[in-house]
Amino acid sequence: MAKKKKDFKKRRMMKEQPVPRNCPFDKNGTSPDYKDVEGLMKYMSDRAKILGKDRTGICAKHQRRLSTAIKRARHLGLLPYTPKI
Repeated sequence: MAKKKKDFKKRRMMKEQPVPRNCPFDKNGTSPDYKDVEGLMKYMSDRAKILGKDRTGICAKHQRRLSTAIKRARHLGLLPYTPKI
């Protein structure tokens, strides 16, 4: 009985297309602020994780500042560490 070769192409997962770099903080000339809770929620997943810059389109400088602002808001109790159950 001959063995079949496995088709590895079927098993490959499709990678998500990267979002173009359209940093809203550069366009507006602003910086991420920990007090702007609604603005920070746009850059968090439904599991309360910080989304990467490849998924949000933010430049590297503002991504670092955004993660710091989200962590400050979490520490002050403005944003959740975990999702709502």
